[in-house]
Formats: sequence, structure tokens, C-alpha cells
Amino acid sequence: MAIRFDGRVAIVTGAGNGLGRAHALGLASRGAKVVVNDFGGARDGTGGSLTPAEAVVEEIRKAGGTAMADGADVSKFGQVTAMVERATREWGSVDLLCANAGILRDKSFGKMDVADFAKVLDVHLVGTFYCCKAVWEGMRERNYGRIVLTTSSSGLFGNFGQANYGAAKAGMVGLMNVLAEEGRKNNIRVNTISPTAATRMTEELLPPQALALMKPEAITPAVEYLLSEDAPTRTIMGAGAGSFAVIKIIETEGINLAQSDWTPDAIAAHFAEIDDVSKAKALQGAFEQTQKYVAQAAARAGIKL
Repeated sequence: MAIRFDGRVAIVTGAGNGLGRAHALGLASRGAKVVVNDFGGARDGTGGSLTPAEAVVEEIRKAGGTAMADGADVSKFGQVTAMVERATREWGSVDLLCANAGILRDKSFGKMDVADFAKVLDVHLVGTFYCCKAVWEGMRERNYGRIVLTTSSSGLFGNFGQANYGAAKAGMVGLMNVLAEEGRKNNIRVNTISPTAATRMTEELLPPQALALMKPEAITPAVEYLLSEDAPTRTIMGAGAGSFAVIKIIETEGINLAQSDWTPDAIAAHFAEIDDVSKAKALQGAFEQTQKYVAQAAARAGIKL
């Protein structure tokens, strides 16, 4: 059965261009009513215009869909709250959120201004928190919600000159982990997309032949799946150029050392065993790590728990 969003209301942030535009058009084509949110600023977050969002709304309406434009700055909680209230008044709910808005202010760490670090975190991480916070209570009351956050390989794996962006994007994973856990009892599923595509943010980084393969529309199917009724929760999905993957944070099995070996020298001597990934796994929650360490220590001490 085809995935559809009939009767659902979606907010897509940063939807005036690139990935957000593709997500908004895709969701609308599958029946969702879409709030096309875009502050309309430049790539570094300066300026502002509702024109890009209005243009996407016009595309959706011409194709027979339903949409409204909203120019809320996601780094301002009052504006985000007003956007959610407006959508709820107009259409009765907000069921789906794709937090996609972002800016770039790339510089090597030594040259990076404190203000540029703070602003990128403000838009990406704090702005995503604001969007989630604004829709959360309504989703809880209706016992339904689907949220997709946007991370990046720059945060998951690192990229020169992006300490601000990488820190913000890695923070998305921590936010997802906690929201997915807290949302379970109210059927709120929270996932994260790690996209790579030809957008304003990547056009200067890749050759034309590579950019031609990396259409923003290639990411949208993953976002739609992660927003669907039968979506998983607490999943990081990588997507780009028609490739899709699941990204997991894993922990090695590790070893337990006798108290006499609680030294950096012993760790150095045993590091190959500690670093052995043959039995590594993705932990399902913070306490699972504690339980594993305690079990290993108990086994060494001959204690039955």
C-alpha cells in the first residue's frame, strides 16, 4: 500500500529552497497539508524574505495541494509557537514536523568567531528544539506525531571548518534519542535524516558532474518514510543520490579490569581488546551501558545480580 498523508498536517522548516522545498512538495503530493516555513535569508542567515516560501506554496497549489507560507525564524520561540498555533487554527492539528532549516558560517576553528558558533547552534539545534517543543503538547494530546530532525555527516563523522555546524548536527542525535524515548507512550516517533544533496550549502564543494547526481528529491523518500504511519523511531537514515543507509552509534563489548589495573598503562596495554568491534552493538538507552558495565564488574567479583 502506498504511503499517504491524507488528513495530516505537516510543517517543513527551511522549505523555500533545496531539501526543504523537495520535502514540502513531496508531502503535499501525497496528501498532506503543508506549512512551508522559510525565513528567506541568505545561506549565512542574514536578510529575510517570504518570497521563497510563497513560491513553493504556489507550486503546491498549482499541483492541487494545500499549503500556507510562514516566515517564522526558527531561532525565535515566539515566532515558532505562533506558526504552530496558526496551522492548528487553520487545519486542526500539526501531525508531522520536518525540522530542516539551517545556515552555514564555515571557518576553521582557530578563525571562528564566537558569534558565528553561537548563531549556527541557535538556528540548527536550538531552532530544532523550539520546533519540537512547539508541536509536542498537541501531538501528546492527540496521541500521534511524527518528527524528523536533520543531522549531517559533518557532525556524525567530522568535516574541516565546521565546528559550529558539526556540533549542532551531532546534537540532533542526542535530541532524537531522548524525544524518541519520551514520545513512545503517546505514539510520537522521532527519527533523523542525514542527507547529502546538491543545495545552496554544497554547490561550492562538489564538481558539476557530482552535483548532477545529488538531486534534493533523492532525499525526500527517506523523509516521507520516517514521517509515515508505520515509521520506526530513534533511527538515523543516511540518504543521497538514490542511496539509503541506516547509521548506528555502537559501543564495543569492552573488557573489565581488576582494580589493580585501573591505570592508564593497563588501558594502553589492553586497548586492542577494548577497541575490538567484533561484538559491538548499538545500545538502546543510556542505562543499558550502566547495566553492561555493572554486569561485567559483578562477573569479575563473582557476584550474582
